[in-house]
Amino acid sequence: MSSVLFDAPGPRTRRRIAVVNVVGALVVLGVLAWVIWGLAQKGQLTAAKWNPFLTETVWADYLLVGLWNTLRAALIAIVTANAFGLLFGLGRLSQSRLVRGVCGTVVEFFRAVPVLIMMIFFWQLFSYVPGPWMAAPPFYGVVFGLTLYNGSVIAELVRSGVQNLPRGQREAALAIGLTRSKSLRLVEVPQALIAMMPSMVSQLVVILKDTALGYIITYSELLRSARLVGSTFANYVPALIVAAVIFIVINYTLTWLAELLARRLSKRTAGGTRPAELTPADAGE
Repeated sequence: MSSVLFDAPGPRTRRRIAVVNVVGALVVLGVLAWVIWGLAQKGQLTAAKWNPFLTETVWADYLLVGLWNTLRAALIAIVTANAFGLLFGLGRLSQSRLVRGVCGTVVEFFRAVPVLIMMIFFWQLFSYVPGPWMAAPPFYGVVFGLTLYNGSVIAELVRSGVQNLPRGQREAALAIGLTRSKSLRLVEVPQALIAMMPSMVSQLVVILKDTALGYIITYSELLRSARLVGSTFANYVPALIVAAVIFIVINYTLTWLAELLARRLSKRTAGGTRPAELTPADAGE
């Protein structure tokens, strides 16, 4: 079986691929075993290093506080990023050339600037400009950075969702007497939002992960709390492992939700639905 761009491997090639995969897996397992052995030799995996996580103090004073700060910044950024994305996504679909140009410039600009740079910029800005944000400049720096970057990505999702609808949706709306703006607002955008819902949920994973960048601007999120646990109880490695497990559980749950939405919504719109395959640039990495 072959296609224009790809020839299916034959029996000999499949055997070679299987051998390479097995060797690669053995190498990875070997490296992992070597890392674990090295940490054990340094005394980083002893029971005494893990005992603090069985106490209420570590969770109540550090990890749960950091987790709450992570979720709080992520939830606010999710709401504001979706509002930003919907507004500028519709602006990019406007009939006005001026509106399209302004919205396109804003979206492309904030997509091009690394999210960490924006966090540092707003952190410094809110530290000196008088306003309510002076009470917590790191928090507002994280929220504004995540909002502008991820809002720009969501704006592109809205625009591409409308443009990828099957042809005839707009013509059918115009044929029954709707104006161009009403067709966009009542027919095309609702379908596009449903079609792109899995991609938007996947973007939430990116927002949640990027809150960890707040550690650099002194925001007390989960990673920073884990570092504090490590410095207090001299168990950096177990503390970072626990923080990583919490992030993995939350992100895996959101990813599972995106896949579930893709399956449930695939028959409710004229366009297909699928989870987003984020590029490293869109993921802010």
